[in-house]
Amino acid sequence: MATTDFAIIVTGGKQYKVSAGQRIKVEKLTAEEGAKVVFETVLLRSEGGKIDVGTPYLPKVKAEATVVRNGRGEKKIIFKYHSKTRRRKKKGHRQEFTELEFTKI
Repeated sequence: MATTDFAIIVTGGKQYKVSAGQRIKVEKLTAEEGAKVVFETVLLRSEGGKIDVGTPYLPKVKAEATVVRNGRGEKKIIFKYHSKTRRRKKKGHRQEFTELEFTKI
């Protein structure tokens, strides 16, 4: 059984399981495309089958990523309707995101 090295990081109030070479979309970060981003809030790390768990974070453990692109997701429609008063409200929303490629854990 092959073991893969991974880490669980926190960004944008959410937790993500990441490994080297993986691409994920996270809440928008202020970094520009091509910039390097370092995540120091690592909750858990698995390296060679050995698991380290932080309380709450692991000291001196970092996850490095490169910003691939910044963008906006697909449009979500919010529609509110009240039948008795015939009140309707239609609104759209596009969430901004940053796509990251992890280089090193």
